[in-house]
Amino acid sequence: MRTLFMSLSLLTALGLAAQQKQGGISPQMLQQIERQNAPTAADRALRNALAANAIDNLAQNRQNAGALDTYFSVETPKQSITDQKSSGRCWMFSGLNVLRANYAKRTDSLSVQFSHDYLFFWDQLEKANLMLQGIIETASKPIDDQRVQFFFHYPLSDGGTFCGVADLAEKYGLVPAQVQPETYSADNTSKMSSIIKSKLREQGLELRRMVSEGRKAKAVEQRKTEMLGQIYHMLAITLGEPIREFTYAFRDKQGKALTPVKRYTPRSFYEETVGGPLNDTFIMVMNDPRRPYHKTYEVEYDRHVWDGHNWKYLNLPMDEIEQLAIASLKDGRKLYSSYDVGKQLDRKRGYCDLENFDYASLFNTTFTMTKAERIATFDSGSTHAMTLTAVDLDAQGQPLKWKVENSWGASWGQQGCLIMSARWFREYMFRLVVDKKYVSPQLLTEYEQQPVMVMPEDPLFLPDE
Repeated sequence: MRTLFMSLSLLTALGLAAQQKQGGISPQMLQQIERQNAPTAADRALRNALAANAIDNLAQNRQNAGALDTYFSVETPKQSITDQKSSGRCWMFSGLNVLRANYAKRTDSLSVQFSHDYLFFWDQLEKANLMLQGIIETASKPIDDQRVQFFFHYPLSDGGTFCGVADLAEKYGLVPAQVQPETYSADNTSKMSSIIKSKLREQGLELRRMVSEGRKAKAVEQRKTEMLGQIYHMLAITLGEPIREFTYAFRDKQGKALTPVKRYTPRSFYEETVGGPLNDTFIMVMNDPRRPYHKTYEVEYDRHVWDGHNWKYLNLPMDEIEQLAIASLKDGRKLYSSYDVGKQLDRKRGYCDLENFDYASLFNTTFTMTKAERIATFDSGSTHAMTLTAVDLDAQGQPLKWKVENSWGASWGQQGCLIMSARWFREYMFRLVVDKKYVSPQLLTEYEQQPVMVMPEDPLFLPDE
């Protein structure tokens, strides 16, 4: 009992000492905080309401909850809605949506659904190689070096950008969805990814040891190849062995076969549906108000393939990005785009607007950060890629609202689509991939300037998930 009493006394003394440390919450400070928050009748009512209701249900702005205007003055042809399920592959779904829309526009009658599972297999193998090669390249640095930590912290992800779609499809080709359908692990990537990440970290440590021991580069390369063989096996039993050859007949939107059955490889199918290289046919533009506009930036190590392309973009103000999007949409071309989709999203209606929810009134405060400040403090960033399909313009040609095809299934939102007000679009839209034919010579010249290299840890350069 005496020992217990002494222990309690010691803990009390330590607690009082901690309270006296500069910067802590002192008793005086706590009293001031409590006086500042003396509950009113309205506060008590809100507490009772929030105890049994979701915040969004109470913060919803009823004045902004009326019927949506679904008319769009410029709209590309509709196509079937996809579903990425419990995975972070929105970048791939959006990218392949663009490619199949381009094919349908070029052929005018044929349609195709590309296999996400097939391309995802190669994406994961290539990212595994990128991580292991990065470990080899940085093996002379201490393990707590920022770059070494980056590779061990992010050995693998299912997120990405359109640059990955371009590099992977050009290298490995494409196959129809019915030839290599989704597996459970493709739809639900978390467990598979967790297990492979652990293996890659283990392999990375071994490669670092080999380099530190002075092993020859050829031996290190051979061991890396063996390690990738292990990763290949893990992917093959979760995603399935990649298809090498198949037969296929193209069909129209009603499912009627319009071409004879033909034998393809993934490469020949890519050539027939995409028609040629993707790289160098597009530019990526971005709105990052923290940095100077009309400058080009490149994100180090932000790529899917070691010998592929880093994410490179031209930073532009929103009005110029909007004009690029409008020019493409007017010509019937859908676009890869990305957003901070969770902000002010009314999921039931599939609508994004700055006044969907009045959190300020609910909590009796204000939220005043600018777009640049939200990015800099990790409060906002590109979280989700979707396919931009339509815009509604006023009499002066200025956008009133936008529409995207999402990859959360056809039963979600506006029959699988999302409508965004013009003001929301300006605050929470970040990336756009535009075919060069819609880009002015001046912007193309700016895109080719020597890029400023930026770090992948930047809050805005997380891959779209």
